Amino acid sequence: MIVRILQKLPGWAWWFGGSCVVLAYIWAFYYFFVSPFGFRWKALYGDVSYPEGYEIQGIDISHYQGTIDWDLLKNNGMINKCPVRFVMIKATEGATRIDRCFEHNFYQAREYGFIRGAYHFWSTRSSATAQALHYINKVKLIDGDLPPVLDVEHKAKDMTPEAFKDSVLRWLDMVERHYKVKPIIYTYYKFKMKYLSDQIFDQYPYWIAHYYVDKVEYTGEWKFWQHTDAGKLPGIKGYVDFDIYNGSYYDLRKLTIGSHSQIGEEAYQVEL
Repeated sequence: MIVRILQKLPGWAWWFGGSCVVLAYIWAFYYFFVSPFGFRWKALYGDVSYPEGYEIQGIDISHYQGTIDWDLLKNNGMINKCPVRFVMIKATEGATRIDRCFEHNFYQAREYGFIRGAYHFWSTRSSATAQALHYINKVKLIDGDLPPVLDVEHKAKDMTPEAFKDSVLRWLDMVERHYKVKPIIYTYYKFKMKYLSDQIFDQYPYWIAHYYVDKVEYTGEWKFWQHTDAGKLPGIKGYVDFDIYNGSYYDLRKLTIGSHSQIGEEAYQVEL
């Protein structure tokens, strides 16, 4: 029965169906093997690169990492023979969501001596004002924490580039006025070049996502580099993102809230 129906289909239907199949294969290949949101295919072969020349290592986590053994992570967590120094933690998303592991992870990170940060995942379904207020209400940053972080990876299709920029700036401005420090912008470099390349965004510390490359292709200034989503560490089940800080431990401490003028002799001694 099905064969007879297919035999009666006109030529244009066969052409259209074949084109759809080809396009589906192209999309699947890009999504799973090329895009920054794709499957961790290199991890299957243990191919996790470690950028050379950087000593300050860190990770970023969310509920996807499950329950973390913080004692094991603190005592045995090494990336490219360097200890984990900082932990970026997902806090909020959109105007209502909060990561279910945030409060626990945020508390434990400080208890175990990591420099901690909290990031907000940008939603295309909520206003910038609502999202900024949600982050401010849920995230209590204190001296020694990294500045607030905006993770922005999507633009609403029906929003113009200019309106999108204004919306992002609205979030950044509201959050900066509350915490009295410039937020960090996280995004992958092609997204930044396409939508956030205006000079006004260069005043914010940049955390770049660029996987499986030996060096950052972005030519501007950057503070953090998320270079793989396929890292493995003691105390964390499954994969975890690896990050580096573009500077010394002293510089990282200077970036934290309450430490912009001076950080004290203790941080200098830790670096040595």
